[in-house]
Amino acid sequence: MKGFKKYLALILGAAMIFTLAACGGGSSSEEAATDEAATEEVSGGDASVSAAYDKLLEGLNGDAVTDGEEIVVATSPDFAPMEFVDLSRSGDEQYVGYDILLAKYIANHLGKKLVIKPMSFDAVMTAVATGNADMGISGFSWTAERAKNYFITDWYEAGDNETEQVIITTKANEGKLTSADNYSGLKVGAQGGSLQELLVNEQLVNKGAELVLMQDLNDLCTALLTGKIDALAVAQGNGDSFVSANKDELVFTGFQFEIDEKYKNNVVLINKDNEELGNQVNEAIAQQKKEDLADTWYEACQLLGQIKTIDELGYDENGNKITEAAE
Repeated sequence: MKGFKKYLALILGAAMIFTLAACGGGSSSEEAATDEAATEEVSGGDASVSAAYDKLLEGLNGDAVTDGEEIVVATSPDFAPMEFVDLSRSGDEQYVGYDILLAKYIANHLGKKLVIKPMSFDAVMTAVATGNADMGISGFSWTAERAKNYFITDWYEAGDNETEQVIITTKANEGKLTSADNYSGLKVGAQGGSLQELLVNEQLVNKGAELVLMQDLNDLCTALLTGKIDALAVAQGNGDSFVSANKDELVFTGFQFEIDEKYKNNVVLINKDNEELGNQVNEAIAQQKKEDLADTWYEACQLLGQIKTIDELGYDENGNKITEAAE
């Protein structure tokens, strides 16, 4: 449970703090104490967790030269390692993850000051459509519906977060949900408006599964832990974060969705009428690919999200990648 509480403190935004803390149980006063203790533990007791991420952040901050104008990015910070909250940080710096690094990289390319607007997943799309945010960067996959309503950028690589779409469940169901036929009569959770919703509808509902939608992934995790749903459809990276934080309660089912190539990477959502910005963002994404930054970013965010350890990823305590030459 200690690891779970630490996870809660890390990935929870201020607007969602009491909802997610309730997943670990306790009164509001106990929740506040848990949050404070977990923040102190992460920031003081395990500096190596954030070392690699901090180096990347410092580099991006050092490269920033702005013209004074802002670029507003909407994101739903409930999706480690792509976007989540580190309560040991303050201001916009508390929003961390691969997509946040990408947002900073794009802002630098544009010469703008980055402003992060945290909100629910569905609200991100609304904010972009209504002009209340310039971009939506929140682990979005390409879908035909989004292509109709937004300027969809070129894809960017996001580790195994989109290439593998999986299902997690409780220990009680371990080994029982390996094929689509096993889900008949079961409640399978997914985030509303997500790729996972589409996949459950296409591949499990026709096998008798009942789709349960919520807007917040942490609420879905709570629902799974408390028996309100039987299984939860997630991207692989997000599944890693939930399972690693709840090793005694949650497991991967072994089931993987069949994924069309067009869904296998992430995109940025931009207002349909802002083609100029869309083209500029595509330039930044192309440069990010040219510089081959994806794997380094993703690993640093796995470390920060407590998903994998420095030993698993080959990093030292100072956040440096261990190479064969260094060994």
